[in-house]
This record gives sequence, structure tokens and C-alpha cells, in this order.
Amino acid sequence: MLKTFATVAGMLLLALLVVAQTPATPAPASDAPTYTAAGDLIAPTGYRQWVYLSTGIDMSYIASTEPADHHMFDNTFVNPSSYRSFLAAGTWPDKTTIVLEVRGADSPISINKRGHTQSAEIMGFELHVKDEARFPGKWAFFDLESETKATLIPQTAPCYSCHQDHAAVDTTFVQFYPTLLPIAQKKGTLSASYLKEIADTPKEPK
Repeated sequence: MLKTFATVAGMLLLALLVVAQTPATPAPASDAPTYTAAGDLIAPTGYRQWVYLSTGIDMSYIASTEPADHHMFDNTFVNPSSYRSFLAAGTWPDKTTIVLEVRGADSPISINKRGHTQSAEIMGFELHVKDEARFPGKWAFFDLESETKATLIPQTAPCYSCHQDHAAVDTTFVQFYPTLLPIAQKKGTLSASYLKEIADTPKEPK
């Protein structure tokens, strides 16, 4: 009996020593937005490992009959924790960061003879950040000026009123994100302005 007890005690002591010597798994880094002392947004690194929402091609919010002089792709990504929250609630939590990456179009490339592929050239970035304590309207837009810094776009810029008037959910264009729009519909989080807009849009004949 004493021998058995000693064996068990020894095994427990060995296990404790192993645990004590094993380094703790580091906690995952927060994907919340961070800022410089001057108030600039620190550009998120590795955003392409965030959750991909959608890609638009040659999108424009201004009606025009003039053909575009170039083609472009708009790729949209969101920080993972905010994406998980949207799946549960149908809207965005505080500290959401949405990245719009604009790339050029290439054609022909390799064996592709028709259509366009995304180029390595990045034409621009824009970030949409929800920070209720920092911004009067809860959300703010940032223009990425370098690989590390993004500057605040003034609240008087037209992008703010456009998103306020036309966005499907919480001033964001969820109507362009095909995997999220059904969730917002199910959760009942679509904005009144968006619902009115689609109700007033003439239906095309089938």
C-alpha cells in the first residue's frame, strides 16, 4: 500500500515539474485597432489572414455613362473577432476594423485569354473603424499612407454621409457581402434607410 502511494505521489510530482517547465501558450494578439500618440491608426498587419468578405469589380457609387479608363478589384476583409460577433448578432461590435484593398486588373496573363485577374499592384487602401469612445459617429474612415500608418479622413468627407444614407447595417455596406446579408436579414438588423431604398428600387422583369 505504501509502495503504491509512493509511486502515485512520485508520478504527480513529475507531472507538476513538467507543467512548471512547459512555457504557457501565449494569448492571441488582439485584433482591435490601435493608434499612435498623434491619433493616427496603426495599420493592421496580416489583414489578408483576416476574414475575407467579398470582392467588387469596377464598382462606382456615381452614375456615369463614361467607360472607366481602367479596371479594379475591391477586396474587403474584417478582423476575425468582429466577424464572429456579426455571425451571432447580425451587427458589428465596438473595435471592428474593415479593410478595403483596391488592386488593379491584369489581362491577359499566362493561359488566361479572357476576363481579368488581380494584379500585384495595390492601387489603394481604406479602413473603416468602429471606436465608440473615440469618434463622434462611432465609425471613422482612414486612408493608408504607408505600410504602418493610416490618417483619419475628416468627418465632413462624403464617404460618411454616403454610408450613413445607404449602408445596410450599422453604416457598413453589408448589402455587398453575400455571406453576411442573409444573417442581417434573419437577425432583423437591416437599416431603415436601406430597407426603404430597396423597396423604392424598381424591380427588373424576369
